Amino acid sequence: MNKANYKFFFFSLVIFLLSSSIHSNPLTIVDNLEIDEGFEIEIFAENINTPRQIAESAAGNIFVGSRNGGIITSIDENGNQRIIANNLSNATGVTYHRGDLYFSEVDSIWMIKDIDKALANSQDIPQKILVTNNLPSDTWHGWKWIGFGPDEKLYVPVGAPCNICNPSLEKEYGFDKRYASIMRLNNGSWEFVARGVRNTVGFDWHPETGDLFFGDNGRDWMGDDIPACELNVVKEENSFFGYPYKHAKDVLDPEYSKKIPKDADIFIDPILELGAHVAPTGLSFYDGEMFPSKYKNTLFMTLHGSWNRSRKVGYKVIAVHFDKNGELLYHKDFITGWLQKENGREKVLGRPASVFQKSDGSILISDDGANVIYRVKYNNS
Repeated sequence: MNKANYKFFFFSLVIFLLSSSIHSNPLTIVDNLEIDEGFEIEIFAENINTPRQIAESAAGNIFVGSRNGGIITSIDENGNQRIIANNLSNATGVTYHRGDLYFSEVDSIWMIKDIDKALANSQDIPQKILVTNNLPSDTWHGWKWIGFGPDEKLYVPVGAPCNICNPSLEKEYGFDKRYASIMRLNNGSWEFVARGVRNTVGFDWHPETGDLFFGDNGRDWMGDDIPACELNVVKEENSFFGYPYKHAKDVLDPEYSKKIPKDADIFIDPILELGAHVAPTGLSFYDGEMFPSKYKNTLFMTLHGSWNRSRKVGYKVIAVHFDKNGELLYHKDFITGWLQKENGREKVLGRPASVFQKSDGSILISDDGANVIYRVKYNNS
């Protein structure tokens, strides 16, 4: 086993042990969660295998990707669950577009046409159609959050296949320039939207400006407090966001900062540093009508939580507020309580993984540690 594979094996083992050690009762978790005044949080679905990205169809069916289960699950309006795709690899990403359901594997994107009709006509697993299978097959940061942009094109990230490396310039990774990027599928060809992106596990477009916002997970093994994980915005396509040479706003990589090419692109700084090791995952702008007006165009973002820090951080949902022009104002905690302290010891109740706005204006939050999905509503009474 080479050094890179050993490190990935160790990382995967730690994550597996962390996730499998969570055995909290869902109702107990909810009782421990603290949320902004006026909001209520409840269990929407239980026993979902490591749920990740969420989507909703025109008929109100909910679809959920799975980090470890290799499946895509649907949940109807009565709460009935069924597996609609299986035998997949890191099938974390799902998105609904013009009647069809799209979902991701490490190296492939699939589609089920007219998903609501397919589910209504048969209890069998629907036929899936291959969209593309020419993505890198590395499982390290290989999970893929997917989505269609305002331009009607499919956006897909490709994470760096390592903690720290420069795949486009290193033979070990085939000099592949697609790593550490966000790409867009345009008439069957991939084009770059953002580069120098280590590992994004969530992105969305501002409802007013149309700008693409994405989280990025900072590199490991530089200590407890650096580098910070990031929230970024793409103002100009094909911009370069620093990896592997620079992290956060001002942390130079101890190895790769010495290898910055003379013709390197300008590094784009994050608009918000989220803290080291908090692990930003899913995010979604809110444009519904249920929540108070101050939450209009607010970005809700899950911080999945640290796995190798001496004292745990993250394990919460934050709300990032912007002005009418899409400029950052401030951010604050929206839901906390998945990380508890008992008798001086830390206890993890769950790991919020993604956030999704339902058509009724409530939001759903997946928890791939406790295998549940929560629903957040606003109580007007």
